[in-house]
Amino acid sequence: MSTTEQPDAAGIAYREVTDSMGRMYRVGESDREILGYSRKLMVYLPWVAMMAISVFEYAYGSAEDVLSSAHGWTQSNTFWILSVWTFFQAGVSFPTGWMREKGILTARRAMLTGSVLALLGFLAISHFHNVWLAIVGFGVLGGAGSGFVYSTCINMVGKWFPEKRGGKTGFVNGGFAYGSLPFIFIFNFAFDTSNYKTVLDLIGVFVLVVVALCGWFFKDPPKNWWPAEVDPLKYAQANKKTARSLAKNPPATKQYTPIEALKTGQLPLIWVLLVITAGVSIFGISFQVPFAKDVGFGPLVAANSAGILSVVNGVGRGVVGWLSDLWGRKTALIFVILVLGFSQWGILWAGNMNNEALFLIFAFFSGFGGGAFYPMFASLTPDYFGENNNATNYGIAYSGKVVSGLFGGGIGSMVIDRWGYDGAYTTAGVISLVAAGLALFLRNPGYPRGSRKIEPNPQPISREVV
Repeated sequence: MSTTEQPDAAGIAYREVTDSMGRMYRVGESDREILGYSRKLMVYLPWVAMMAISVFEYAYGSAEDVLSSAHGWTQSNTFWILSVWTFFQAGVSFPTGWMREKGILTARRAMLTGSVLALLGFLAISHFHNVWLAIVGFGVLGGAGSGFVYSTCINMVGKWFPEKRGGKTGFVNGGFAYGSLPFIFIFNFAFDTSNYKTVLDLIGVFVLVVVALCGWFFKDPPKNWWPAEVDPLKYAQANKKTARSLAKNPPATKQYTPIEALKTGQLPLIWVLLVITAGVSIFGISFQVPFAKDVGFGPLVAANSAGILSVVNGVGRGVVGWLSDLWGRKTALIFVILVLGFSQWGILWAGNMNNEALFLIFAFFSGFGGGAFYPMFASLTPDYFGENNNATNYGIAYSGKVVSGLFGGGIGSMVIDRWGYDGAYTTAGVISLVAAGLALFLRNPGYPRGSRKIEPNPQPISREVV
């Protein structure tokens, strides 16, 4: 068995190891040799950047009334602005991933571009009374900027932590929700038609600075990179936490191209599941505060329900990411979808009973279920299809949110206009249960169909040096 080593362009020695299924791993290079610092920074910096851009989606609902009064917009106008934002935030994920993996767009450049576009988004809703200009500025430019940042941050974590990505991805993803908490309270208690321009302009500058500073340090690992301290062919001998995570969520059997991933049928299934679950989540984000106000709850309850939703939404992503390392991604995903569905009925029930305490309790569960599925999809995709093309493969999966934004926000508003909150919340709960049923068909392609246990540590057929 050969053990010869060869240096890369930077003079760092590495080996390429191939297991019995043909999966190649590049081993021998430490994170510090590649980055100059610990890969942990590739968790904390994406996390901070995600918190900065969370204001777009999770705090927007709390600003809608003031925006409507200041610009003369209808409720439908403000909902469609968010829907267009969602469309572009998710829609740029695939082209961003494709450009990154083709070498056209570096991670740093994607973050810097996103930071500038985010600023333009806030300037648009601050200074433009014309709703179409607001849609172009906040919806198109702000959405695209947020998408650049979101997709880059999520894929950065998956690439640098292939052996224990669940908890790390959930932690970073959580910042996209609870990072909005300060802005939710600003919009509810210190935001009105006399100061809205100043507040929005300052928020835009804040997002620009934070995202640009974080993105400056972003760098992808080499293709096929695997941490030097974990033998990919003997991962059962790794520390207990890592070995358990890899046993429940074994590495992909190969590095699937987007076409190959689509042909497995699993990537299209992940896309459909994300469409449904994200649609219900966006519906909850968009209408929970208006529903609270509609049933007569005061502004404090409305603000607290939005705050609870964003905090638990974010914390839940980290918790479920950690649980998925223990239970497996599929089991954790089904659990989250069920919580999301039942909580929609609970919110409706509590609102109709005019019970504020019960409303906040179900807002807690809705927030938990409404965000925790995102890191599951972000982790499932490289688990099933590998890391090398993950930015593109996950871009395809995450593009399902394009459709979700349409029926979760804009179409959700139409359903409420026609059937009221009772019909809308009931429907949201039902389609969540349908998604949970579909999730039962998820499986890691390349492993035997229907097998109850995936055999760990496939033996090497070659241990070659490049």
